[in-house]
Amino acid sequence: MQISRFRRFWVLLAAYIIGFYASMLNRLQVSGSENLPKGGGVLLAANHISGYDTVFIPWAILKTCPWQMVWAPAKEELFRNPLLGFLFRSWGAFPVRRGRDLRAGKHLGQLLQSEKVMLFPEGTRHKDGQLGKGNRGVGKLIYDHRPVVIPVSLTGLNSWRFPALRQQGEIHLGTAVDFSDLLEKEDSKETHLLIVERLMSAIAEGLKTSET
Repeated sequence: MQISRFRRFWVLLAAYIIGFYASMLNRLQVSGSENLPKGGGVLLAANHISGYDTVFIPWAILKTCPWQMVWAPAKEELFRNPLLGFLFRSWGAFPVRRGRDLRAGKHLGQLLQSEKVMLFPEGTRHKDGQLGKGNRGVGKLIYDHRPVVIPVSLTGLNSWRFPALRQQGEIHLGTAVDFSDLLEKEDSKETHLLIVERLMSAIAEGLKTSET
């Protein structure tokens, strides 16, 4: 995908400003960066515990893969303010309507052929830090497009407040999830559920790693 150098510079600059707040003024740690592929279609599937998630995950990725984009579907309500909508789009977010958004789904599938895409399989935020169930649609997405899937486990961020300092949190990038046996099964709801359940188990394992 052709992205201008100016836009890549803007995204990287914004990420480093965010990273300064996250990792220097506070104590956000990033582990497992060696598991992140440098290229190719990659789905970064994370638990969702805070509004910080959407800006800290790109920082964790761009530390290892600078000059790349991290794309993300986001609810269309976030784009109603023209200024904020422009800002979110410039960073790689794109709006998705509630329910079945075929246009956004097609765009997401195209991105997964060659780009890094951030997604929250639970579909909603869990401020208590507990991991919820994954959305079956994510299993369908993986089945159809077969990207490398990296489970991302977030801890501590649900207790962060702005502009407090020295807060602690961690982003753990796990090893790519192996779905090879499930991708050989028929394209069905049952298969999609098995895929997303395996993904959520991988995120849960990352949460255990972060706690130890």
